[in-house]
Amino acid sequence: MSTDVADAPIASPLSPMTAKRRDLALRIAVPFATLAILVIVWGLYVKLSGVAPYILPGPGAVASAFVNDWGTLAPALWVTTKITIMSLLLALIGGVGFAIFLVQSRWIEIAFYPLAVILQVTPIVAISPLILIYAPSTQVALLICAFLVAFFPILSNMVQGLKSVDHNLINLFELYGASRWQTLLYLKLPAAQPYFMTGLRIGGGLALIAAVVAEFAAGSAGAGSGLAFRLLEAQYRMNIPRLFAALLMLSLLGVAIFAITSFISWLSLHRWHESSLKREN
Repeated sequence: MSTDVADAPIASPLSPMTAKRRDLALRIAVPFATLAILVIVWGLYVKLSGVAPYILPGPGAVASAFVNDWGTLAPALWVTTKITIMSLLLALIGGVGFAIFLVQSRWIEIAFYPLAVILQVTPIVAISPLILIYAPSTQVALLICAFLVAFFPILSNMVQGLKSVDHNLINLFELYGASRWQTLLYLKLPAAQPYFMTGLRIGGGLALIAAVVAEFAAGSAGAGSGLAFRLLEAQYRMNIPRLFAALLMLSLLGVAIFAITSFISWLSLHRWHESSLKREN
């Protein structure tokens, strides 16, 4: 009996590389399987309930509209993408620069931070008419609207990060005679990087939402319009499959922005920050 037990093979644990591949496969397969099930349920409901296509089109009708109306929807997608990316880049530059300015003095923060809060809490739909009046063009107005929405999350996260540096490290830098700019460059900015990455992910999604909402408010139309106008156009014409196709494009664009910003965050943090380090337990 004891010999049989001793001779029994022992299951070897998975190698780290195999475990990583399995984890990656599950991360990819599970969301796609969930989406596939939802699409199947959607298609079965449309087919079995007999709902009219102008009320709720099936997945096949939406896919056909996606292909057939690509020539109309693709330029609009590019316009919305350009506005989103440009507004996010401006928000990154402005948010980081203004955050560095605010943390230089408590009186500067008390004087200027409330202005940023006022811009954030004021609905963009309410101030978009003024922006449309004073902006030189509709595209610039849309860019300003998207910038204002994406700006505050980056600013607030960056300010919090710059103010969350360990005071013992600041005292150490002062002890070694580091200047204010050396402390900012070599201590505060690296320490604030996780907060900045959080603001980047939030700001990316908000920039897209703001670009669409701003176009709704502006009522822009024509060849240079974005996906928001195509949504309204499809609604007015009762072309519901095209409307769903435009919504699908917006969703895919939002997922792509989130994936890119998350990858940038992982790329910059996975080697040293606790939030991205792999743990054994």
